[in-house]
Amino acid sequence: MPNAAFTAMHLGLSAFPIHQTALPDGSVVNFRQARANIEKSDSTTLVLMHGIGSNSASWLPQLQHGLNAGLLLAWNAPGYGQGALSVSTPLLPARPVARDYASRLWDWLDALKVRNVHLVGHSLGAIMAANASCLQPERVQSLTLLSPAQGYATASDSERENKRSERLENLRNLGVQGLADKRGAAMLSPQADARTLAYAKYLMAHINVPGYTQAVHLLMDADLASDLAQIPQLNTRIACGTADTITPPAGCAALAARFNIPYTPIPNAGHSVAIDAPDAINHFLSV
Repeated sequence: MPNAAFTAMHLGLSAFPIHQTALPDGSVVNFRQARANIEKSDSTTLVLMHGIGSNSASWLPQLQHGLNAGLLLAWNAPGYGQGALSVSTPLLPARPVARDYASRLWDWLDALKVRNVHLVGHSLGAIMAANASCLQPERVQSLTLLSPAQGYATASDSERENKRSERLENLRNLGVQGLADKRGAAMLSPQADARTLAYAKYLMAHINVPGYTQAVHLLMDADLASDLAQIPQLNTRIACGTADTITPPAGCAALAARFNIPYTPIPNAGHSVAIDAPDAINHFLSV
């Protein structure tokens, strides 16, 4: 059973209820928001984009902190959310690509009348954020990639299809809760406390099968490096937990070095850095 500390963390979400934006095509995007300083301009809007096994609730410590932003937005990516009323509309293609997610992001921000943004993408969200930066670079004031997934587009056909099948078969065989129980601990450092572990499992236990399935296809067919190559002049930085076994620090550091991007190790943090090392990430995102 979740302990009292986890319950308090979970209840903290009530301060950041789900908002919904309807788009011209009839789809909706659900999100959480925080206003840290309403005097600050549109240029200090931070957009937080979660990973494949999560949703907007994974940014709770950052929403609580505010990150010195005028407006802080944490979206539920297409097909993601907690409960039927908070799930953002899935994309139309059965196997969407990064550009599909990026287009939905900009349609949502247009509907909110938000022009300039700082994009923060975690894991699979890094792929979405980077492609969004390619699509409308003039609107992106900075791009921050936390424990970025790099995609498997450049892998051999057999490796890519094996990875795809493994992900989808695990979901079918284990179910959402079983997947959370199996992979929850792998998202964190060995030092993570029981509260954080319970919260990581809670987040993963609320993935939706259609959205997760589409996201698996995105991961298998994406190439983060190809997008970074298109935005060399953008203010970009990469960070990764030193205990990350999902997107290991060596790979993240190599990606940063390849494109001469500043790299920051987050000590003693696993893959889900935003909840595993909230103070370090809050400081990193605030400067």
